[in-house]
Amino acid sequence: MSEAEAAPRALAAGFGRLIVLVYVVFAVSAGVRAVFQVVVKFDEAPVSFTLSAIAALIYLVAAIAIIRGAGALAMLAVGVEMAGVLAVGALSFAVPHWFPEPSVWSHFGSGYGYVPLVLPAVGLVYLFKRRKDA
Repeated sequence: MSEAEAAPRALAAGFGRLIVLVYVVFAVSAGVRAVFQVVVKFDEAPVSFTLSAIAALIYLVAAIAIIRGAGALAMLAVGVEMAGVLAVGALSFAVPHWFPEPSVWSHFGSGYGYVPLVLPAVGLVYLFKRRKDA
């Protein structure tokens, strides 16, 4: 096996597997929650429910990019995730009426044990370290 073929597997090995697992769990949990909310009660909080759907999509893209060794795409997805959770987290405190129902990122992910705040930080450190080691 060449180094080019081994690189994607290396990204999903060890600690990378744990990160991917968390991203997959969050993609599924946020995605299922968003689908339910959009189908059943979209009119109640369209911004919150749309943000949860976007978060689920970003989690999925990040997981796939890490697994496939697409470092630039993984960095982009995790960077957007970090910006999203910081912006939505701050806005949900500053303008709470914009978020009558919580999204995955509102209040910095408090409804998910603040994992949405910690995950992109850990993901970025992991990706930077992997890029430096490559």
